[in-house]
Order: sequence, then structure tokens, then C-alpha cells
Amino acid sequence: MKNDVVIVGAGVIGCSVAYHLAARGCRNVLVVDRGADFGAGSSPLATGGFRAQFGSEINVRLSLLSREKLLRFRDEIGADSGFVQHGYLFLARSEHALRQLEKAQSVQRAAGLHDARMIDAGEAREINPAIGDDAVIGGSYSPADGFIRAMQILRGYAEAARRLGVRFDFGVEVEQLDLDAGAVVNARGAWAGPPVEPLRRCVAATVPTDVLPHPMPMTIWADDGYHIRMRDGRALLLRPDPAPHGFEARVTEEWLEEVARLTGERVPPLREVPIDRGACWAGLYEMTPDRHAILGHVERNLYVAGGSSGHGVMHAPALGHLMAEIILDGRATTIDAHPLRPSRFAEGEPVESVELL
Repeated sequence: MKNDVVIVGAGVIGCSVAYHLAARGCRNVLVVDRGADFGAGSSPLATGGFRAQFGSEINVRLSLLSREKLLRFRDEIGADSGFVQHGYLFLARSEHALRQLEKAQSVQRAAGLHDARMIDAGEAREINPAIGDDAVIGGSYSPADGFIRAMQILRGYAEAARRLGVRFDFGVEVEQLDLDAGAVVNARGAWAGPPVEPLRRCVAATVPTDVLPHPMPMTIWADDGYHIRMRDGRALLLRPDPAPHGFEARVTEEWLEEVARLTGERVPPLREVPIDRGACWAGLYEMTPDRHAILGHVERNLYVAGGSSGHGVMHAPALGHLMAEIILDGRATTIDAHPLRPSRFAEGEPVESVELL
């Protein structure tokens, strides 16, 4: 039997695409994955941040659509997405970073986001008293941003898709994407192929601690990308890794030492809280040249949904929704996804964005 749609990749985006197709009445949907079960790729390695504070209109709109869907996830999907709105706090140590945050907020307001606001250094410390960096001069904050649980979203979509007749087949290696189907969706994440490239991202976790409150906002130093959040009783510490693109995902001692140094300087309550090296991990971002997702028709029966450049889990609800519209209706109608079309790089029209993270 010829499948109407074959989705290659059972990560959070692939499962979202499968569910949204099935919910629209597409019954003959097959999802294949080379792993042995769900979570064999990068989805379970996400730290679980959710924000609408982006520097491009399309990313803001993706976040707003995803946020709307996450707020009614339990009613629609019958599962808990883990979405809690504890906020995102961006900090600036330089006038340049502060200007970038201001420019981004202009983009956000034009795209319909009105929750974020600029703040001074004093208010930043009121929002998160753990900040100990005297160089902070201000920032931006949105209380409507927060955290999600990647595997709860993935499994929620997968089980809802199964109830609607979607089939999942694991342990399947797909070398070529010219499969016999009405449509084939490349949702392989970091393994999607050019122009997507894998990029290592590392996470350090402290030993269990209660020195920081669990509902503290994600706190990000915009100048260099160092950020911190609490999850499951541990502080998670992150900073971009200067490692080259590639599939090697490991935490290096050099990176850990730098993260520990920055933590001691910027978050005084954690100075005496050790990093638990056994609890640290590394995963892969799926990067595109303009650091935005690729969504749409490529050629023949081939489509792509991926390349979210570190934002795949938070945008999965929106990307699955829009991919179903593109396949079934010929174009995305809920929001204009034209900026994310696969042909934009060949056309010399990458997405323009105020540079944040």
C-alpha cells in the first residue's frame, strides 16, 4: 500500500507533523526513524526553554503560534507539555547588547508580541536576585516565556498521532529520500543534510541544590550567551561552545572550566555548589546559514521541516501545524511561512534578524 505521507525522523518535529496531518484527516501516515525508539536523536537533550523574544518576525510568530498551542496542549492532545511561564530575562553588559535587545523588541511588537519590556539593572536584580554581575546595565524581560518538557511534547504528539492511525517504524535506515509516497518529509534534525549542519551544544548541571528558587526565569547574558536555569533541583549552566560544526557531542574539560568560572563571577549563590560531571551532557543543534528553520516543498514529493537552529522543541507545535497546511493546502495559511522556504538560500534571500541567540 502506498503511503500518503512518509515522515523521516521521529523527533519532536516529526511527531508534531504526523499528528497535525492525521488531525486534518490524512490517515495513511508512516513515520520512520533509525533509532530503536522515540528520543534517539536530539529532542531529549534539549534544556527546555521557551521564548518569544526573538529578533525576526517569523520566529516571533512561530513562538506565538506554538505558545497558543502549548496553552491548550492538554485539552487538544491529552498530555502535559510541561509548559510553565516562569519568564525569560536577557541581561546586557554593554551598550551594544542593550541596543540589540531594544531593536529586537521593536521587531517583537511589530509581530504581535506585547509581553516583553526593557528593564534597568535594578529591576533585573529584583526579578532574579541571584545576579551578581556588576557589569549588567539593563536588559529585557517577558514573564510569558518559560519552560517546556521536550519528551512530554514528543510523546504527547506521538500517542495522539497513533490514536489517529499514524504508524511508527523504528530501526529503519533511510539512505535516499525518494520514497514511494505522496509526500516525504525530511524531519531528521541535525542529520537532515545540507544546508543543515550539526553544531555541538553542551549543558553543565550542578549537584542537587536549593540555593536558587525553582521558578526563577531563564537568565541569559546577551553579550556572550551564558545562561542559567533551574530544572529538577539542579542548576543548568550553558554557554555556546566554540567547537566546530560536526557530529561529535561531548562535554570538554575546557568548556566546563570556563562555565564554572563564569558561574562563580555572575551567580554568587552557586560559587560553592559543585558541577556534577556525571550529570552534564552534550547534544546537537541543527544549524542553517541564517539560523532559521527550513519549512516547505523542496522538489518532486520531498518536503523538509527542520533546521530550527536550537529552537526546534519550542517551535515544534507551530512547525507541525504549518507543515500539514503546506502539504494538504499547498501553502501555510495560519501564518506566512514563505520566509522559511527551502529555496531562499539559492535565491539569496536568507531571513534577516536582529542578532540575539
